[in-house]
Amino acid sequence: MQRKRGGCLRATLIGAAVLIGLVVIGALLSGGDKDGGNSASSDDTAATDTSTPAKKTEPKSAGIGDTVRDGKFAFKVTKVEKGVARVGDEYVGSDAQGQYVLVHVTVKNIGDESQLFSDSSQKLIDTKGRQYDPDSGAAALGLKNSNAFLNTINPGNAVNGILLFDVPKNFRIKAIELHDSPFSGGVTVALND
Repeated sequence: MQRKRGGCLRATLIGAAVLIGLVVIGALLSGGDKDGGNSASSDDTAATDTSTPAKKTEPKSAGIGDTVRDGKFAFKVTKVEKGVARVGDEYVGSDAQGQYVLVHVTVKNIGDESQLFSDSSQKLIDTKGRQYDPDSGAAALGLKNSNAFLNTINPGNAVNGILLFDVPKNFRIKAIELHDSPFSGGVTVALND
């Protein structure tokens, strides 16, 4: 009988390959965020006093006018329009299946290199927790200068954009989830009715 050699070595190599694969997948899913998370803040970053004991309080949820961060982008929702039946003009435009919700947002690149901003990475959330994708086609046809469809933003630059969602007529808005890329964790801004 011949003995099999290298069984332990083979098992160790397979285990190491699986571990490396899990680390790579974890890094991709985190969106490459260097600070390790997402944050919501006011326009100016406040210093944290570590000498006082921590209080257990609910974090203030971000809303319209607050600056929030996800990865290389800082976002500020400036306005929300609901109940829009059509975008564009009488010749070129798009009619909503239900109603359009337009979310006006300022996006600033706070990273060290250019970053692609895409409306397709953003999600609108209703009061039942359902998520809605943007209507990029209607935005391209009916919104002039929306700056939300595949726009590369250089470091330090900001763009004003409009995210357009086609939702049911009885839609009850809760929030928007903003992402710097399809793989980032995202940050939520409350838009309650």
